[in-house]
This record gives sequence, structure tokens and C-alpha cells, in this order.
Amino acid sequence: MLFELRRYEAQPGKRDELVEIMDDEVIPFQAGQGMAILGSWVDEENPDVYVWLRRFDSEEDRKALYAKAYEADHWKQHLAPRFPAILRRESIQVPRLVPPRRSLIR
Repeated sequence: MLFELRRYEAQPGKRDELVEIMDDEVIPFQAGQGMAILGSWVDEENPDVYVWLRRFDSEEDRKALYAKAYEADHWKQHLAPRFPAILRRESIQVPRLVPPRRSLIR
């Protein structure tokens, strides 16, 4: 099992728009493709930061789900083109986390 803790920085003043597209479109779409999205948050101290957490059963599972979601026409034609105006892509951080055996989140 592995997790991705995805940290995004919105373009200045665009976090609310980023939250809206993530909550209303991206997360439901990716969940519909089989991804396990465990939650999303905004940074209380930084008005541009958005964080979300995804879980995968294995690296093979992650690769298969990435392909299913990111190669889909809906992603390519309707979702991905909207991000450059609201997201600072160069600031994206995606640490991959593996829970130790006593972790409460699995």
C-alpha cells in the first residue's frame, strides 16, 4: 500500500476556484475511475495551498489507475486544459508515503 500526499499551490487568488474544480469535478471523476481519495484540505496559513491524499494498493495499481484517469478523453479534453490558469504546476509536490505496520491509516 502507498499514498500520495499531493500539495498544490494555486495561482494567486485562485484557490477557491481550484477547490471548486477539485471537489466538484476532479475528485468525483478520479474516484469513478477507481482511485481512493481519502481527503482534501486547504492550508490555514497559506491562502494559495491545497492538499489532497490518495491511496493505492500497489505500484502496479497506481500505474493502472493513472493510465485509466489521465488517458481518458474527459481528462484530456475537459479537465487538464483548465489547470494552467488556476494552478502553479511548477510548485506541485507529491511525496509518496508508505505506512509503517502500526499506522492507523491503511
